[in-house]
Amino acid sequence: MPDPEIPDLDELLAAAHVVRLPMRVRFRGVTTREAVLLRGPAGWAEWAPFVEYADPDAARWLAAAVEAGWGELPPPVRDEVGVNATVPALPAAEVEGLLARVDARRTAKVKVAEAGQGLVDDVERVTEVRRLLGPQARIRVDANGGWSVEEATTALARLAPLDLEYAEQPCATVEELAELRRTLARHAIDVPVAADESIRRAEDPLRVARLDAADLVVVKVAPLGGIARALDVIERCGLPAVVSSALDTSVGLSLGVRLAAALPILQHDCGLGTATLFDADVVAEPLAPKAGRLTLQRAEAARDLVDPAALAAYRPEPERETWWRDRLTRAHALL
Repeated sequence: MPDPEIPDLDELLAAAHVVRLPMRVRFRGVTTREAVLLRGPAGWAEWAPFVEYADPDAARWLAAAVEAGWGELPPPVRDEVGVNATVPALPAAEVEGLLARVDARRTAKVKVAEAGQGLVDDVERVTEVRRLLGPQARIRVDANGGWSVEEATTALARLAPLDLEYAEQPCATVEELAELRRTLARHAIDVPVAADESIRRAEDPLRVARLDAADLVVVKVAPLGGIARALDVIERCGLPAVVSSALDTSVGLSLGVRLAAALPILQHDCGLGTATLFDADVVAEPLAPKAGRLTLQRAEAARDLVDPAALAAYRPEPERETWWRDRLTRAHALL
């Protein structure tokens, strides 16, 4: 599928709406999420690279927004996808309250290796999730590259008896992931390894497969430059894929559902249930899972029904709008 024609900068700036959305809990170090919503001829798109990302990273996210708003999306092969609950690095005592708000109870992703916390906190949190969800649920942990190989080996040995589905990005580098997989095999620690940042922020995401550094890959639409490019990366990696969100609004989540719906094979529930982490959204009915699933029909409806009142209500102060518009100008120049 050919890349869409890149709209000129003035068209993008005219289509841009900057929002700041409050979150229910601190996640990935933030309590509010800023994003730019773009209305293109093919529909609403989202551009929300994290504020610390450099311009080349931001340009890849912009390419994904251009595909969604100005291009043609690959066709789906399924009409619904399974979705996991996401458990931030909360104290174990707060897990039950969070899961009570989430209608995605068969799979949970639990954040671990949080700065300022220790392995005891991680074990207590995952243990509580297992207790609440029961023995049939699938539980995966996400360290966001926060462990060394030695730390990851120790942690996963402690967590393995809780029957983990996999560990997402336990170490920061591809080489460390490869070493960790060999170490886990040598010690008979049966926890598969998933690569996330090593795919979505890498100049060469295929190194993960070449170095035998992962059992599966976690992919996100925006960081990889769009749905078509994500499908190409998955095909060339040759590994099972999990589609996840980048702390998106419901517009971004709808595109994650579209990617998951287009995958030829989908063996795992996807990390697309993060709308429940927000106190507000850009649509009247946020794209939260029902009975652990999201349908393509609901996802397409969410992308069509951006609420003008929400765009106005969550518009940030003028200096933040200027910051995002300046960033959009720089990213556009790199497309």
